[in-house]
Amino acid sequence: MIRINTLIKSLFLSLALCASAFAADRVDVNHADAAAIAETLNGIGMTKAEAIVAWREANGQFKSADQLAEVKGIGLKTVEKNRDRILLAPPTE
Repeated sequence: MIRINTLIKSLFLSLALCASAFAADRVDVNHADAAAIAETLNGIGMTKAEAIVAWREANGQFKSADQLAEVKGIGLKTVEKNRDRILLAPPTE
C-alpha cells in the first residue's frame, strides 16, 4: 500500500512540474527582458536577445513574429524554429 501511495504522489508531482515547464517555454517578446528571451528562444543568446530589446525600444512593439527577422543577426529560419515559443502581446502605442 505504501508503494502505491508513493507512486501516486510521484505521479502528481511529475505532472505539476511538467505543467510549469510547458508554461515557461513561451516568451512575450514585446514585454520580456533580454534574459527571459535568451533563456526561452532556441538559437538566441544574450547578444541577440539584447538586440531584440533594442529593436523594440527603437521601433515599437512587434506586430508579428516574422518582424523579428528585421533584427540584425536573426533570420527567418530562427523565427520559424521558435514560432511556437514566441508570444506577442497586443501592441500598445
